[in-house]
Amino acid sequence: MTLDIIGFLKERRSIREYLPKNVPDKVLYSVLEAARWAPSAHNAQPWRFVVIKDPVLKRKLAKAMASSWKRDMSKDMVPKEARENLARASVERFSSAPVVVVPCLTMAEMDHYPDKWRRRIEFIMAVQSVAAAIQNMLLAAHAMGLGACWFCAPLFCPRTVRKMLKLPPGLEPQALITIGYPISVPNPPPRKPLKEIMHLNGWSETK
Repeated sequence: MTLDIIGFLKERRSIREYLPKNVPDKVLYSVLEAARWAPSAHNAQPWRFVVIKDPVLKRKLAKAMASSWKRDMSKDMVPKEARENLARASVERFSSAPVVVVPCLTMAEMDHYPDKWRRRIEFIMAVQSVAAAIQNMLLAAHAMGLGACWFCAPLFCPRTVRKMLKLPPGLEPQALITIGYPISVPNPPPRKPLKEIMHLNGWSETK
């Protein structure tokens, strides 16, 4: 059983291009149900999922995010033509996905402390919890024959995302997940060997 699970994990890919085929609501809700059952700090479940299927809204969000990205690239001295090409590709990638999910974070039910240090730790715990939910979502999508990709773009333009999605105060966009039926499955990217990333019984420079 363990070997089957490891094989399943190794088969999952980040899929960026999808067939022009709708994802049935029943399948989509199963993916979100998997996210709902992720572990979370204090079992606070600090995640909220904004699901976007409307093509007009998807494109408006993609364009607004691309505009924000172009401003950042301009600050980084990226040539104008390159900025335009990258932004155009981004808009197409996000708006052509059958489903876009924006996982958000809320601190409403996390623990509250008077000191800055513990508040920061509590926020990190919430971020980790949302990330666990996203991973469940990606694995469930893979299990159901879907493709999905985790993008962190909303972290760079939270105000834009909040405005476009009319998010209430206190809701922090954390990611953008595209979901659909894959056009193709890419080869796996390289992974570091276990001996390079594992340190037994404490840190050691020699292994």
